[in-house]
Amino acid sequence: MDLIRIVFAILLPPLGVFLQVGIGGAFWLNILLTLLGYIPGIIHAIYIIGKR
Repeated sequence: MDLIRIVFAILLPPLGVFLQVGIGGAFWLNILLTLLGYIPGIIHAIYIIGKR
């Protein structure tokens, strides 16, 4: 299942975070990071998925 989340994190970072933690602080932070730059959003999403 983590592999699927990582693929979603690369394609659409907020979706990968949402699948891992739901709607919460990490999700909104990832949306902000993705809007500011696509790469920071991917890095944050992979970090969140790998952490849990």
